[in-house]
Formats: sequence, C-alpha cells, structure tokens
Amino acid sequence: MKHKIAVQLYTVRDLLEDDFIGVLKQLKEMGYNGVEMAGLYGYKAEEIASALKELGLATAGMHVGVDRLRDDLPAVLHEAELFGTKTLVMPYVVEQDRNTDYYISLKAELNKLAAKLQKDGYRISYHNHDFELENDVNGKRALEFLLEPSSDNLLQAELDVYWVTKAGSDVMEFLAPLSGRVPTLHIKDMAAGEEGSFAEVGTGEIDFKPVIRWGEANGVEWYIVEQDVCSGNPLDSLRVSIGNLQKIMDEL
Repeated sequence: MKHKIAVQLYTVRDLLEDDFIGVLKQLKEMGYNGVEMAGLYGYKAEEIASALKELGLATAGMHVGVDRLRDDLPAVLHEAELFGTKTLVMPYVVEQDRNTDYYISLKAELNKLAAKLQKDGYRISYHNHDFELENDVNGKRALEFLLEPSSDNLLQAELDVYWVTKAGSDVMEFLAPLSGRVPTLHIKDMAAGEEGSFAEVGTGEIDFKPVIRWGEANGVEWYIVEQDVCSGNPLDSLRVSIGNLQKIMDEL
C-alpha cells in the first residue's frame, strides 16, 4: 500500500515557483512515490518530467481545467505523455456554473472526451468539493449524477474524503457503488470542531482505515495526500501526513 502514496502538488503551490525541483526532491525524501500535477508554475513540462524521472517519482494524474481540455487538448496530452500518466482530472466548477444545466452539459462533454481518448488509454476523472453534494440534478445530488456508476458513464471519480465529510455525507456510503471507478483517492483530514478546517492526515477526525480497506479491495491505484491550507510550512504538514498515513497502513 505504501508504494501508492502520492501528493497533490497544489499543497505546495506557494513553494513551486521558486524551486519546483527542490520541492520534488524533498517530497521524495519524505517517502512519497508519486505526485499529482496542478500546473507548471512557470517551468517547462520537459524540465519537470526529467526531474521526476531522475528522482523516481511517478505521476498519479494531472488536474486540468475544463477550458484546457476544450481549447488546449494537444498540449495537455503532450504533457501527460511526458509525465507518463493517463489520468486527467477536472478539478473544479466555478460558482456561476453550479446549476442543473451546466452539470448535465458537463457530464455529456466529459463523456464525449473520455470516449474519444479511451482508445489511447486515457481516462477522465472528476474531483469533488462539497458543493456538488449540495446541488441537485434531476432528483440526485450533483456528484451522484456526475459519477453515476452506469455502463454508459465513462466519467471516473477522484473522491476527496474531506469534502464529502464536510458536506455531511458518509464517505463509505458514497464509495460503496463506485467499485472500479476510483483510480485516485484524495486523502485529506478535517480538524475536530465546528469549523471543519484542514488538518494533517491522522490528526483530525476522519477515520481512514475503512477508506483504505475499501480502496485496496476496489481498485484504487493512488492515495493522494492533499492539504489545501497549512498553518505553517506545507512541507512540514506533508511530512506529518505521510508518516501518519504509513502508520495507518501498517495497522491494517
């Protein structure tokens, strides 16, 4: 299991502009085996791909906004080829688009793209926040609508356990129908208390053991640590998170 631990680079976004490769080295030294891309921060894809290869870091996926999927797809696929990943993840829906018509059109659009790309081994995933569990589409919560496990829905899930919990939903109940449809899983903890702020993995109130057990039985390829906001240096937070996640895995 430990070889499946990756990190979402959005966590260290403020450090990447100054020393992307130096940050990658530190993450590798901590024990992370993969990274999930969230932009290049002014660097060339070739340079980062070379550093990843030299360090022995795999790419667990790429967060790619819908605008780039629409308008810059050849460049996106070129980057994916350089990084050695086939997982493209749409990370966010802007507030003005969080309505029934948009979710219906988005699902159709992403399915069309997934069908086009699947012959080359690519897959399209959707990364959730809490708002998709607060909006309804045709009698279902928006996230359930987007990720409906039907034969004609090619959209995969990158479930974020923090945001599902934040929305007041049960992570295990949400995961239950998604066997084989969650190649990457965001491991993110929630601090105890009413605010529900971000916390290092293993220091908050989310129980990750059943999540990881489910992942091992149902095809999860990467457990991706992410912390949107850190109280101090995000590298310190990521060091705590991987240490605790490794301990949790040892106990399973």
